[in-house]
Amino acid sequence: MPLRWDPLLVRALARELDQRLAGARLRALRLDGDSRDMVLLFRDVTLAWPLHPRAGAPVLLPAAEPGPDDLPLPGKVRCVRAPDDERILLVELLAHRGHGPRDLVVELLGNQWNALVVEGPEPRIRHVLVRRDAPRVARVGHVYAPPPPSPRAGADGRLDRARWMELLESAPPGDRPRTLVASVAWTSTLNRRALVDGDADPALALEQGYALWRAWVGSESLSPVLLETEGGPQPYPWPIPGVPSTPMETLLEAFRAWSQEATSRGPGGEAALPTELVEALERAAESAARRCTSLIAELDGLEDPAALRGQGDLLLARFADVPVGAAEVTLEDFRGEAVTLTLDPTLPVQENARALYERAARAERARERIPGLLAEARRDAEGFHLLLERARAGDVGADEIRAALPRRAVRAAASSAVGASLPYRSFRSSGGLEIRVGRGSKHNDALTFGNSAPDDIWLHARHASGAHVILRWGRREKPPARDLEEAAVLAALHSKARTSGTVPVDWTRRKYVRKPRGSAPGSVVPQRAATLFVTPDEGLMDRLSDG
Repeated sequence: MPLRWDPLLVRALARELDQRLAGARLRALRLDGDSRDMVLLFRDVTLAWPLHPRAGAPVLLPAAEPGPDDLPLPGKVRCVRAPDDERILLVELLAHRGHGPRDLVVELLGNQWNALVVEGPEPRIRHVLVRRDAPRVARVGHVYAPPPPSPRAGADGRLDRARWMELLESAPPGDRPRTLVASVAWTSTLNRRALVDGDADPALALEQGYALWRAWVGSESLSPVLLETEGGPQPYPWPIPGVPSTPMETLLEAFRAWSQEATSRGPGGEAALPTELVEALERAAESAARRCTSLIAELDGLEDPAALRGQGDLLLARFADVPVGAAEVTLEDFRGEAVTLTLDPTLPVQENARALYERAARAERARERIPGLLAEARRDAEGFHLLLERARAGDVGADEIRAALPRRAVRAAASSAVGASLPYRSFRSSGGLEIRVGRGSKHNDALTFGNSAPDDIWLHARHASGAHVILRWGRREKPPARDLEEAAVLAALHSKARTSGTVPVDWTRRKYVRKPRGSAPGSVVPQRAATLFVTPDEGLMDRLSDG
């Protein structure tokens, strides 16, 4: 059984390591990407940590001399800590002889973990155990991008009883473990049953679970144990009701006991899930969470349709009082109150009124459309989050993950598995034309200027950051309207405007796209551009086969 981490376990380990290492002088760092070993060589002690779920756990050993291949990393440990509700451990180092403050970041995400040394205000990666390009870049010289902050309620430890009940009472008792992990911080597949199934009475179980959650999240002291779970031994900061356990003097001793058990068991059990599949699941979970946030923001920012229609009615009723070419006018409304309206001075009054009515209609359509999309996005986020928890716990197979992921995500994972290094993803339009979608700002330039022909069609969502898109064409005549529209929809879907009802997408020949000297990655200036207005349709990516 792989070693499983949850936010409570990471935070507890950080506290114990902080007590042991705060003020310790670090001499060197050893990162072995092949064996996935990280070794911190301090003056008085050595911290060895094989960073693979089946390989081992952190252990403190006697001090050792750095070898010739070890990375010199002099510094003094300021503290060891863990961000709220995260599986990330930070070893903060004080500035030393011309070097700024540095952090050692240990990421315990997915089924393959990582370690990075970052430095500077950005911060920039200086050393890395495993180099990666997805879902987040982990390469020397790149700016380190941590995972998005936890969206779950109570990450700061402040979650009142009413909110706990509100989150869980609406779910059927059988669905509450899943709802808990998706909605409440510091919960996981390790502790979820104890927090919702503590009593035969579901209501009483929630009361008991809330008291237990508060005790764990607010506790400053540890009672380390080695749990005897169905899948095998598991270190944990406290006993879990209903799970047999053996008390341990320290959490590090629990990890040592787990390592001894793992060694005696040998490498049995199912093989670890493919890394690219777990990363695809992580991306899907993050994307669904971002979509929820975007839809909520869009819903909150909608204009009031009734107010807009009232302004249109007022304009038409007070037609004679509006000066020609006015950009702003103050009129007396039907209740005798003064109302100031902003107008388009180039349009007649009737057209300004029509524009207000159209805005009202769009707002009404959005009010009808967004709640359904939001409910769907929340279901996706909850499902992906739970599946990711199960993947990290080792109790889900690759076929189940592939069945749950969108087909495009499975195709992308398969492409990654065979070592695809192209700066774009490829789709095939309904008319058989290849559509290339850039993999991000750092790859947009490579797609536009290195993987397209002068007469290909270049597309990009207007006024929104996103991927460059190339419709392979290479002819002088205009491309077919359907193929062009499909390429525009892909450009909209791969932009920050993906949740909008209508997205303007600029397009032109690739030969009319230039890159100003010194501009940021992906920043270009298109000339002779036309604009298509398209509706983002996520189903399109599934309908268009890979090229």
